[in-house]
Amino acid sequence: MKVRGFDRTFALLFAVMLAIAAGNTALQSVLPALGRSLGAADSAVAAVFSVSALLWVIAAPFWANRSDRHGRRAMVLLGVAGFTVSLALCGLFLMLGINGILGPLATFIAFIAARVIYGTFGSAAPPAVQAIVAGRTTREERTRALTLLASAFGLGTILGPAIAPYLVLGSLWQDGPEIGLAGPAFVAAAIGAVIWIAVARLLPRDEGVEHGAAASYPSIGGQATGATVTAATGQSSEKVGYFDQRVRGWMISGLVVGHAQAMTGQAIGFLIIDRLAVSPMEALEPTGLVLMMGAGSALLAQWGLIPLLDLKPRALVLAGAAIGLVGCVATGSATSLYGIALGYALTSLGMGLARPGFTAGSSLAVGAEAQGAVAGKVTSINGAAFVLGPSIGVGLYELWRPLPYLAAAAALAGLVVYAWVSLRPSDPGRGASPAQ
Repeated sequence: MKVRGFDRTFALLFAVMLAIAAGNTALQSVLPALGRSLGAADSAVAAVFSVSALLWVIAAPFWANRSDRHGRRAMVLLGVAGFTVSLALCGLFLMLGINGILGPLATFIAFIAARVIYGTFGSAAPPAVQAIVAGRTTREERTRALTLLASAFGLGTILGPAIAPYLVLGSLWQDGPEIGLAGPAFVAAAIGAVIWIAVARLLPRDEGVEHGAAASYPSIGGQATGATVTAATGQSSEKVGYFDQRVRGWMISGLVVGHAQAMTGQAIGFLIIDRLAVSPMEALEPTGLVLMMGAGSALLAQWGLIPLLDLKPRALVLAGAAIGLVGCVATGSATSLYGIALGYALTSLGMGLARPGFTAGSSLAVGAEAQGAVAGKVTSINGAAFVLGPSIGVGLYELWRPLPYLAAAAALAGLVVYAWVSLRPSDPGRGASPAQ
């Protein structure tokens, strides 16, 4: 950032985005172990994040529009407060369940209610943060600044699972109630409270005229693809629908890839517990390791391979779907930690290629006047995948352990055929590049 006096503000806003993503994925990474420890059905665990993701998808555009009328700073405070209150209540209800005060069903009903707060109000912060950054940068600096800001979500998907095993706490005093697997929620809530105070004290009150865009639900495997940045900076004078013939094939590709990623990512914690035959507590570190490898592979694809190989969108979708297919089969059939980690890394590498491919292909299919509209559709497709995808994946897992991975592999195989026949090379002279 080259804007004079802006570094501290940008760092604060970056911390907001990082905390919202890392706190969510940290909790997500330990929830399979929590569910097994409490004796809850695996499908109940998936429902927790499906409900939260659904409300995020619905509420995010609402808050993005409302921040223009009610102030960006107020929306950031509201989003961070929603994140903090939700995580604190999640920790409280989980601790009550761990100590036997609440039964498994009551614990997860209360937990879902707390997650409703996160999905409804946590989504208020990202578009307001974007608008503040956009208002404090020149047009030449804006895309770079917003891209760096969006990378906080990707970084959060790595940090969350990485630190979650170290946040499992004991009792605060001798013979006191055990915190256990509720620790990540309490620590994330404490960090959120500190950030809220910092925003209230340090974030300038001046309001700009720039707009922010709704962000996709921060989830394991849901790294940024650049669509949110384009939605915040691109023109939207021309409306484009999901079934517009110019973008329909790309939207279908994104929906298939997103659901394959959500299905496989949500079931991975359960797969590790069952395939390695370990207790839920013993599964925490292997789960964190596998999720870190997956997130790192996706980021390697987006930040390294795509710029290096300079593949076009159609090639990215085809290559990503093919690699993801192999990874899904390998993950579903693996019987060791090494096999699961390698398979999931391949799956995530494929998704890391395919998702930016569908994003850039959609952008290049339309003119400059429709960039904002198309980017908004891409963001909603990315978010929608994490509404039903986790529940579908875990539901299939309950029927047969390899099933979500084989189903995802079959869907990706179908996508390879569909993309080969239906997707056409994009015009490189307009829109966004895959590396963006």
